[in-house]
Amino acid sequence: MKYSLQQISDRLEIEDLLVEYSDAVDTLELDRLDNVFTPDAFIDYSPLGGAMGTYTEVKQFLKNALPAFKNTQHMISNFRIQLDGDRASGKVMCFNPMELDMGDGSRNNIFFVGLWYIDEYIRSADGWKISSRREEKSYDYNTPEFIQFSSF
Repeated sequence: MKYSLQQISDRLEIEDLLVEYSDAVDTLELDRLDNVFTPDAFIDYSPLGGAMGTYTEVKQFLKNALPAFKNTQHMISNFRIQLDGDRASGKVMCFNPMELDMGDGSRNNIFFVGLWYIDEYIRSADGWKISSRREEKSYDYNTPEFIQFSSF
């Protein structure tokens, strides 16, 4: 596929946006997400047991849920981005290992999930932003049975 310079720039900016999301979540610097999502973004993490709602609601869910984990990593790849002027859509693969303190003082549980982010992007005055995100579950492994993300 042949891209114009503008399309190359747009794709790189969207890929940077996705990396910014991953880093903000993994470092618990969740206020950085204000630069990732539009204020009216709709987010659906429910396929993996998480929250669904407005950006503000889901950001609060993340602030409540993520501190329970000692470590998380969002490793993203396979960026499938389709540009349409000031809008774009995307499908991004994510491998997400997480470390959970089991509370018994002797060990931590490491589990992981594989998922796709199905996104809609919009070009704003501040650059590209995610206006809609939903997760599509591929698999999970070694997830403790008591994990109910929606309870956070």
